[in-house]
Amino acid sequence: MAEHVIALVHDEAGAYGISFPDFPGVVSGGTSLDEAVRRGTATLDFHVAGMVEDGEALPVLRSIEELRRDRDFLKDAKGAVFVAVPVELPGKAMRINISMDERLLSAIDREAEARGETRSAFLANAARARMQKVS
Repeated sequence: MAEHVIALVHDEAGAYGISFPDFPGVVSGGTSLDEAVRRGTATLDFHVAGMVEDGEALPVLRSIEELRRDRDFLKDAKGAVFVAVPVELPGKAMRINISMDERLLSAIDREAEARGETRSAFLANAARARMQKVS
């Protein structure tokens, strides 16, 4: 499910830097505000995917009101533009029951094993890839 994370964008002499207070160390930049946000979003997505793959706990996303009560945030936010960036955080895994052709299921299992994935991971990755092509 897509949520939003607050980002800070700083402008220094035409160079824009973006950072994410709830994801310390995740930074990017660009030559325009739009480019910084676009590149920052991609960097954040890559970072979140790495955290999930490594089994790291994801932070609880804070609202702008919660962040404004954080003194460190207020220091970092000085002169910055606040931007809400969409981020896909994984939800709770759910068990489902589906039906499909047994030969297709066997092919899926062989391919998943060859890739070192579980059947569930293979099907989820295939669905994500298919949805990205449609978007």
